[in-house]
Amino acid sequence: MTRVGVHVRADGTGIAVDLATTALLPRVLSTTAHGARVALVGARALLLAGDEVHLDVVVGDGCALDVVEVAGTVAYDGRGGPPSAWTVRARVGDGARLLWHGEPFVVASGADVVRRVEVDLAAGARALLRDVLVLGRSGEEGGALLATTRARLAGRALLAEDLDLREPGVRRSPALLGAARCLDTVTLLGARGEGGDVFQLEGPGSQARALLGDAHTSPLGPLWARWRAGLPQPLRDDAGVPA
Repeated sequence: MTRVGVHVRADGTGIAVDLATTALLPRVLSTTAHGARVALVGARALLLAGDEVHLDVVVGDGCALDVVEVAGTVAYDGRGGPPSAWTVRARVGDGARLLWHGEPFVVASGADVVRRVEVDLAAGARALLRDVLVLGRSGEEGGALLATTRARLAGRALLAEDLDLREPGVRRSPALLGAARCLDTVTLLGARGEGGDVFQLEGPGSQARALLGDAHTSPLGPLWARWRAGLPQPLRDDAGVPA
């Protein structure tokens, strides 16, 4: 099992970043008075059959974390081996902000992968996530995927979504992907975003989605930039407490 931890917190005088690393290496790119920008760098091929990757992310009260993926992730052909798993659990504190611009997550033919994303937001927290799922490398149909997303705000459910593409032929249903092989999603949690073809959650949150033949053709880049620009900066007083 591969465990990776990224914890951004106020230490009374500034920002502290605690990192726990294994086969996936987080690296601090920069820090500000409010938070940090951290890159995730793969130290070996991921995901192979039986791999279990757990990413634990904590953004302390009044802090900001910007997560950067330097390359996409590939779930490789398991050749009949056990399923692989990719789990992200993020806790975003009071008045804090999490930005996570994901690179493509590619499910190669023959792969069998479960992908879980769980986000817990305290009151006043914000999270902006971009998630790009790609079924198959060039010329491939793609493997089996179960992708689940759960988000809670102040302990109450905000978003619950399952995408089950484990049964052959299901993904081609017009109710799911149809002829598309890529699914690009931008999700704003803790606030509402504006724009055309945006789905508004029952609580404070918004989601935009594009079904595509190729990830690089997605129209959601400008929307991500607008929603990111509209997020307020976390504010802390001199003692490191949210203002």
